Amino acid sequence: MSACLPHPLLHTAAHPQDLLGRPLHDLRLSVIDACNFRCPYCMPAEKVGPLHGTDAGSRLSFAQMETLVRGFVALGVRKLRITGGEPLLRKDLPTLIARLAAIEGLDDLALTTNGSLLARHAKALRAAGLSRITVSVDTLDHEGFRVLSGGRGELHDVLDGIQAARDAGFSPIKFNCVVQRGVNDDQLLPLVDYARRHGDVMRFIEYMDVGTCNGWRRERVVPSREIHAAIHARWSLRPLDANYRGEVAKRHAFIDGQGEVGFVSSVSAPFCGDCHRARVSADGRLYTCLFAGDGHDVREALDAGEAALIERVAGLWRRRGDRYSEQRGRDAASRRHVEMFLIGG
Repeated sequence: MSACLPHPLLHTAAHPQDLLGRPLHDLRLSVIDACNFRCPYCMPAEKVGPLHGTDAGSRLSFAQMETLVRGFVALGVRKLRITGGEPLLRKDLPTLIARLAAIEGLDDLALTTNGSLLARHAKALRAAGLSRITVSVDTLDHEGFRVLSGGRGELHDVLDGIQAARDAGFSPIKFNCVVQRGVNDDQLLPLVDYARRHGDVMRFIEYMDVGTCNGWRRERVVPSREIHAAIHARWSLRPLDANYRGEVAKRHAFIDGQGEVGFVSSVSAPFCGDCHRARVSADGRLYTCLFAGDGHDVREALDAGEAALIERVAGLWRRRGDRYSEQRGRDAASRRHVEMFLIGG
């Protein structure tokens, strides 16, 4: 990534802070809302249907996405993550990556994928300038993987994609696992062992009430402290300092020096106070919280140019007061949430 340079449009909006004094530093940009999996905690087939996905004409174009990211960088964003749906379903994605990687001031460009299509795309993504890859892997059991992908995925395809990413130069690779009690909580040690053997990083995410179609129940949540205890009993851990303020995962290193593991604890230990992430859906709606009920359409401003987009986003961010995870369970927080597959988690 290029060094951070002053942006010619900064004078129009500066770096905004929301109502709780939180700056805007991270952007998660969905490039497509379609997915080839039907994971029950995200996009259950019985609720979403087999052919979900907006038509290509409703999605932001690559030119619009480039303008959008330039505007967000002007407002202080330094980290960009490409999401979906499944982002590798977006045609010619390496072309978009190359355009985004060239933007001055963007320090980190990452992608989250289910990994099933990664084998055919990893090399091109790396050549285009993608910095990092995160792969969602909830189990290393082949039959369990089929179940957790809604009957649409095969673990060997994902493992092949991970190896292709390693061969392309992505290292370390991060793995995300959403842990559910009685579903895949028996996979903690096998997943950690796999990541350790390959020099990669495992991150365990508490099962969250994102969206309204996944049938979330609190009793299925396995708190991070319980996950940590199980891992620590096998491989001793020590806490690490955050790489930056607002880092989502609490990181711990293995005392034997063989890598690290992270824990994302939105349910048991909310981190709203340091949340500086925005999300934009593939059809151009800005969501200021993972648990937002609705987004703000920014396409009109985007079509008017970068300066108009900057003014629009800055105004929306300054009015932001979201802290859903801290209010979870209260009447005010019991509202409809945007589905995770629309904004990439």
